[in-house]
Amino acid sequence: MSFLYNIFVFIATMLLSLFALFNKKLRLFVDGRKETFSKTAALKNENTIWIHAASLGEFEQAIPIIERLKKEYNQYKILVTFFSPSGYEIRKNYNLADVVCYMPVDSKANAIKFIKKVNPTLAIFIKYEFWPNFLNELKKKEVPTILVSGILRENQIFFKFYGGFMRKSLQAFHHFFVQNKTSQELLNAINFKNVSIAGDTRFDRVSKILEQDNSLDFINEFKNNQYTIIAGSTWHEDEELLIHYINNKASENEKFIIAPHTIKQEAILELQKSINKKTVLFSDKADKNLSEYQVFIINTIGILTKIYAIADVAYVGGGLNTGLHNILEPATFGIPVIIGNKYSKFKEAVDLVKLKGCISISNQNEFSSIFDRLKMDEDYRKSTGEINQNYIQENLGATKKIMDYLKDKL
Repeated sequence: MSFLYNIFVFIATMLLSLFALFNKKLRLFVDGRKETFSKTAALKNENTIWIHAASLGEFEQAIPIIERLKKEYNQYKILVTFFSPSGYEIRKNYNLADVVCYMPVDSKANAIKFIKKVNPTLAIFIKYEFWPNFLNELKKKEVPTILVSGILRENQIFFKFYGGFMRKSLQAFHHFFVQNKTSQELLNAINFKNVSIAGDTRFDRVSKILEQDNSLDFINEFKNNQYTIIAGSTWHEDEELLIHYINNKASENEKFIIAPHTIKQEAILELQKSINKKTVLFSDKADKNLSEYQVFIINTIGILTKIYAIADVAYVGGGLNTGLHNILEPATFGIPVIIGNKYSKFKEAVDLVKLKGCISISNQNEFSSIFDRLKMDEDYRKSTGEINQNYIQENLGATKKIMDYLKDKL
């Protein structure tokens, strides 16, 4: 299996280079990796902690760990690597990391070169990043390696009869910090006992949002003390439901802020044209009386968390098709959260749907019905939001458990 895997990696690398000629995101994926080894050269002869996250969501789980490491172990350099352009492009200038770059493609040669060059004192992988060549090299070099906020599922290759090659790579981990009992039991079943249920570090991350200044003057001006729905990280499927509701059911004293996942100009203009209420774009907000508008489209990135602070209700996109986005950020503000019906891979969504702080919808009727109820029933809206806020508070502490373990490793 090792031989077949490496053949697959070789072929995939060649194909990616070819397809990158015609695809912007793949071009970022390929071209960005050309800079990895020159960037890591800055870490030569330094004591380095390497933290790897697949993309932006996983990086959010890394942030509480990075903040504590910088505070308590500032003699170490921090290297952050990403697999995906969507994570790297947004966080490539993260100020608490000494170096941010792409993780090289998982070939044997790349793994050997990277580990030799970086020579990490500690490696931290986030959630479900399992790259066998890198893990095998870390094991060979006896680098302490941990998994943080891990999630394991029985359909993963580790738990199949033919998954021996991948199971062996897990031996690189000195400890697994997982989110739930199911993950612990799955690892125990294949003879990994070095497992702790620590929870998800994102709870620690989002709880701190309440301590920061979340005010945005232009958002407050737009809201103008009126009932406001925030739709965050929306995709086309989400926006179809929103548009229908806004055009056909929204009252005049009801406001909407939409922060699409894709902010390409053509997509934003199409969204704006489809709404028949008075609508303003973030990029056009200057010199406008924002309180006069009913819909505000945020065609920029980096401010959605602060916008959630003024929401009466939040809709989080991706759950109808592409993959649910972060529901913990709006939940920490103690507001109801609406999502699509494809959320089974997200523990926090499964939990909150069961607790009824998060409401799942699958069609226009369900969408309109729940938004009507939340608008009209203030007591229901308040009690639903409190469920979410309480859930956040009850799940704090993962970062402390991990840092307590690292006391003996650093």
